[in-house]
Amino acid sequence: MRIALGQLLSTTDPDANLALVADLTGQAARAGAELVVFPEATMCSFARPRADAAEPFDGPWASAVRSIAADAGITVVVGMFTTTDSPQVYNTLLVTGGAEARYDKIHLFDALGYAESRQIRAGEQAVTIELSGHTLGLATCYDVRFPALFTQLAGRGTEAILLPASWADGPEKLHQWRTLVTARAMDATAFVVAVDQAKPPTDPNGRTPTGIGHSMVVGPTGTVLLELGEDPELAIIDLELTTVAGVRERLPVLQHQRRIQ
Repeated sequence: MRIALGQLLSTTDPDANLALVADLTGQAARAGAELVVFPEATMCSFARPRADAAEPFDGPWASAVRSIAADAGITVVVGMFTTTDSPQVYNTLLVTGGAEARYDKIHLFDALGYAESRQIRAGEQAVTIELSGHTLGLATCYDVRFPALFTQLAGRGTEAILLPASWADGPEKLHQWRTLVTARAMDATAFVVAVDQAKPPTDPNGRTPTGIGHSMVVGPTGTVLLELGEDPELAIIDLELTTVAGVRERLPVLQHQRRIQ
């Protein structure tokens, strides 16, 4: 499967960010990609209050992304914020074009002086999609610190897990990002396609999660197949998802898991 990684730098303007999505989606489609993955918070960066930008899942921003995907003939995975019945909103991944789904981020980043749960409501359901005969799983940013989600997705037959992120910068954060993405690929014996926000020139709010770049693809045995730099970039990679079955046969860690009392 040919997959595009759209590492971009979101602004606080959803319309401007939509234009970035349209441009990069078109480039990905012309390069022959079947799927393009964008970061968490592509709709609007974390520098703006989430409730100010959030829309219904069938609102104008999501509808525009659906049109972009349909026109390009490609599947798009993109981070946005969706409304709830309370002041909190969901941190949502929209999947459209070839597959239709949503994933609401389960694990919220209440750490290192930041409290995502003040504005975000946690999701509750793990989500997989079917695309061209393959099962793909969805996760978002801080989810990468929780192995159980990745092994649960793997237990559903997932061959690749898509991980959009807006990974906050700070001491050791790049090392943690690389280590966690690699570890989760090995936990799940699956490919992990991790797409982060590009690194901004400055962090406008100090602790606001923006990005560090370094989007990466890791194979099911932990081999780093691709890693980008800090700047906005569109990268293309071909993944042989059928190889996952062989890895799991030779290294059946999912079958060897035991409940510990």
